[in-house]
Amino acid sequence: MKNLVSLSYSAEDLAALDAALLVVEEKLAGLVSLTPPEVRGLAKMGEKSEVFCRSVLQVLEQNPQVVTPALGLDEATADLATLDALRPRLRRLKLLTTRGEDTLLALGADVMSASLEGYALLKVSGRASGLEDQRRELGSSRFARGPRREEVEPVVEPA
Repeated sequence: MKNLVSLSYSAEDLAALDAALLVVEEKLAGLVSLTPPEVRGLAKMGEKSEVFCRSVLQVLEQNPQVVTPALGLDEATADLATLDALRPRLRRLKLLTTRGEDTLLALGADVMSASLEGYALLKVSGRASGLEDQRRELGSSRFARGPRREEVEPVVEPA
């Protein structure tokens, strides 16, 4: 059996991690959640559009005489600064989340692999040790087949 990952965390480590996450959650409390329809309705700023947007804002800042208050240039400039500040931090969080999900997958695979090998041992030597009933119970909970679906023939109504 190949063990993909071996980790353990002390109670102190977990408490420190929870405290750090609380700080992150508090500092990012202003993040928004958008519904799929809201996302679809937004004008999105991709890589090419970002260069355009930065250039437009810069030209507008240099030529305030053409800017109307309704445009909200100050807010757009502040949004761009926040985007620049937040983007690298969210990339780090995303990378950490991806590694965390991969680690959870590896830990689960390790547990599953050991359990399947252990179950096979119970099948081979469980009878001699009086473990047949427990093995059967374990097997029925893991390998139980659901009810078979009967194929229903379509009803053809006369025309």
